[in-house]
Amino acid sequence: MRRKWQLDLPLHEQFLIYLGKILSGDFGRSLFTHERVWEIYAVRMPATLSVGALALVLAIALGIPLGAVSALRRGAASERIAMGAAFLGYAVPHFVLGIGLILLFGYHWRVLPTSGLDTGAHYILPVLTLAVPMIAGLARFMRAAMLDAVSQPFVLTAASKGLSRGRIARAHVLRTALVPLITVLGLEVAGLVNGSVFVEAVYSLPGVGRVLVSSVEDRDFPVLQFGVIAYAGLVVLINLLVDLANVLADPRVRVEG
Repeated sequence: MRRKWQLDLPLHEQFLIYLGKILSGDFGRSLFTHERVWEIYAVRMPATLSVGALALVLAIALGIPLGAVSALRRGAASERIAMGAAFLGYAVPHFVLGIGLILLFGYHWRVLPTSGLDTGAHYILPVLTLAVPMIAGLARFMRAAMLDAVSQPFVLTAASKGLSRGRIARAHVLRTALVPLITVLGLEVAGLVNGSVFVEAVYSLPGVGRVLVSSVEDRDFPVLQFGVIAYAGLVVLINLLVDLANVLADPRVRVEG
C-alpha cells in the first residue's frame, strides 16, 4: 500500500508529485471509496450552496435594514433591544444555536424536521442557524458605519442646506455606509464555509462540510487536502472580488490607486 500510494518516497518527492498532479487536474482518489476527490465534492456542493445562499439572502434582507433603523433610532428602547439581540446572536456559536433549535422545534414542539434536505421545511432550521450570526454581524456593522457617516462633513453640509432628514439618510448616509459593507459581506461569504461544517454535522446534511468532517474522522487525506486547497482558493477569490467591487463602488479607491 505504501508503494501504491507512493508513501515510501521522500517527503519532498511526494510533495512535487502531488503538485504535478494538481496542475494536471488530478486531485487523487479517496482512500476508502476510491472515487475521484473532485467528484465527491461536486456531488455534495449543491446542498451546501443552497443552504448557504438562502442564509446569505436572509442575512442581507434582515441585517442591513435592522442596522440602518437602529442607527437612525439611536438611543430608543427598540434600538437597545435590537442591538442586544444582535450581540447575543453574534456571540452564540453555530453548533450551540443549532442544537438549541433542534431541541425546541424538533424535540419539544415537533414542528420542523431536524435532518436531511428532503423538503422545503428541512431548510428552515439549517438556514436560520447559519443566518442568525450573519444577521447580527451585518446589523452591528451597518449601525456603526451609518453612525460614522452621520458625522462626516458632507452630511453636516447637507443638513445646513435644509435637506430633510429622510433625504440625507437615503442619499448620503446610507450610500456612504454601504461601501465598507462590501468588505464585510465578503468576509461573511467566506465564513459560510466555516459555519457549514458545524451546521451540516449538527443537521446531518449531505454537504461539503460533512465531507470535511468525515475525511478528518476517517483520515482520508486526499479528500481533506482537496477541501483545504479549495477553501483557500475560495478565500483568495472572494478577497479579489471584494477589492474589485470596492473599486467600482468607491471612486476614492481608484484615485488613491
